[in-house]
Amino acid sequence: MSIARPRSYHHGDLRAELLRRAEATLRRSGVDGLSLRQLARDTGVSHAAPSRHFRDKQALLDALAVAGFDRLGGAFEKAAASGTFLERLHAMARTYLRFAIDNPALLALMFARKHRQTPDIEAAAARTLATPFDMIADGQERGEVVDGDPRTICLSAMAALQGLATFVGSGFVPPEEADVLFEETVRHMLDGLRPRR
Repeated sequence: MSIARPRSYHHGDLRAELLRRAEATLRRSGVDGLSLRQLARDTGVSHAAPSRHFRDKQALLDALAVAGFDRLGGAFEKAAASGTFLERLHAMARTYLRFAIDNPALLALMFARKHRQTPDIEAAAARTLATPFDMIADGQERGEVVDGDPRTICLSAMAALQGLATFVGSGFVPPEEADVLFEETVRHMLDGLRPRR
């Protein structure tokens, strides 16, 4: 006679798997669709297992925001790695637009302050935005960008790209028109960034 043993789940990195599944749920169902209990069921672990990594849903949302900032920051660094100033700026703008279109719920979580302002979140946001802020400051030193606060200039440009991402993501602008509008937006942005002679 054999005795059935309870199924045991051993995951190499449960925290990373919970975050991956949470982001997929966020994409499908928004913040309201997230539940630690449901994540446990989806992952095949006990309902208490997620609490070893996230004490509550808010802690999970905070961790998602940090992960989103880290991913966007890595993409910014890659986009800014080579090319002329204008090529790098163009690549970073395209990177942000792509991230915003592909991850609208995550981006809202990152920037809409649906999470607490913890030191981890603040540090992740600062790391992410350091690359574009530094690029604007570098452009100013080279005489390619107008004088002014690099942070304000950069956030203004990101706001324009976010608006375009919202238009595309909502269907207001068909996907086939996105590239043309992106080029137009970047052209106007670059015109605005050039120093006045």
